[in-house]
Amino acid sequence: MEIYEQLGHPIALSIFLATLLLPVFIGLITLRKTRSQSDFLIGGRAMGRFVVALSAVSSGRSSWLVLGVSGMAYSLGTGAVWAVVGYIIVEMFQFVFIGQKLRVDTESFRSITLLDYFESKYGDHRHLIRMTGAIIIAIFITSYVAAQFNAGAKSLSTALGFPMIVTLVISGLLVLVYMILGGYIAVAYNDVVRAILMLMGLVVFPVYGLIKVGGVQILLESLSRLNPAYVDPFSLGIGMTIGFLGIGLGSPGQPHIVVRYMSIRNADQLRFAAVIGTFWNVVMAWGAVFIGLLGRELIPLAEQLPDRDPEMIYLVLSSYYFGPLLYGLLVGGIFAAILSTADSQLLVVASTVVRDIYEKMIRKGIAIDESTKLRLSRWVVVFSGIVALVLAYVADDLIFWLILFAWGGLGASFGTSLILTLYWKRAHTYGIVAGMITGTLVTIVWKLFLEETTGIYELIPAFFCSALVIIVVSLFMKTSISSLYKKD
Repeated sequence: MEIYEQLGHPIALSIFLATLLLPVFIGLITLRKTRSQSDFLIGGRAMGRFVVALSAVSSGRSSWLVLGVSGMAYSLGTGAVWAVVGYIIVEMFQFVFIGQKLRVDTESFRSITLLDYFESKYGDHRHLIRMTGAIIIAIFITSYVAAQFNAGAKSLSTALGFPMIVTLVISGLLVLVYMILGGYIAVAYNDVVRAILMLMGLVVFPVYGLIKVGGVQILLESLSRLNPAYVDPFSLGIGMTIGFLGIGLGSPGQPHIVVRYMSIRNADQLRFAAVIGTFWNVVMAWGAVFIGLLGRELIPLAEQLPDRDPEMIYLVLSSYYFGPLLYGLLVGGIFAAILSTADSQLLVVASTVVRDIYEKMIRKGIAIDESTKLRLSRWVVVFSGIVALVLAYVADDLIFWLILFAWGGLGASFGTSLILTLYWKRAHTYGIVAGMITGTLVTIVWKLFLEETTGIYELIPAFFCSALVIIVVSLFMKTSISSLYKKD
């Protein structure tokens, strides 16, 4: 049975449509709670620990996990597990050691964006950090959102049998409608609902599949007969293994993740959030890997997949295993994962344009009422969403690698800056700016010219080069930043 025929069943289609419209319903509920720019961008710093935990994890995983990692496990076997180990470990510590300090510091400086915090921390009255950071966000976040929309459209097109352009428009409209209504609060509460939907897709689904094939041991034996490399986690080679582990270095630099820490009601609650978030990270990651392995056992040849695309294995396998009711929920789970990152990143774009550029630079010193800032934020979400949809339509790269590029660029540009800002007192504006630029340039140059020959993920050299530049520039600048930026 073709998978679009499965979703064409009235029950499956009804369940699937319900999962699509649920975010809009939540957006309507949270509309009254969104009254200021702070509410729209960080939930008024009033979010609960459970919501923050699930929202931080869900917004960081997206289609890269559900479609990308499952597709990578289908292609590479158990070696794909290294793609999830790095970020799980890093984010476990990140909740506490970065999250708590960032929550306290940003409240003391009244910062509601990451660039807000950097500028306030260093007294950067020339806005060097804001301008640099805004350009970097424009480069990488736009690519990131486009990849999410592309993934959503591709999965819907495969599941429904609709043209790509139709499903792309559906994807974009659904995200933009509820974001315009509720902003960050709608996004955060939707992330909790999506986490429940993803529970079906990344826990119930692989467990049922393992039962069907007779257990883990039988699955591994079957894969070994196909190719011994599929059951050898060390078959990838040292370069690719290190590259996959290095994915975790990008977590501290993702604005759409760290803003979750800024939004929690109390910094101490992040310890509890760390436990919940880590558990959820592990569960989802292993689920995605096992879906890929089950897919290879059932469909040995990639030529049998839609468009010969391994990233479609989730859809194909769920159509094979389940009836209309569960299949509708599982396809909804894919869409949930995709939306949970796209909406968060659009909020980053809105905060950058309205808060960092318009309010703090263009209209500096001029009072802007909350209703105006809120209206501008909503318009920016609409415009940036349309731009991302256009880019998604022309994008032809694989979801897994396109997202890794954006993840790496943000991680190298902002991650080292954030860590050193929180834990190294000698860092200053010029060092941070130099580090951001270095992280961006090394990511792009390495991706274009060196990754193929070295086999090393661009985030790794970019991250360490950025950190080195921040330290060197900060140590050897002869004039302190405080003397350059004396107030009149």
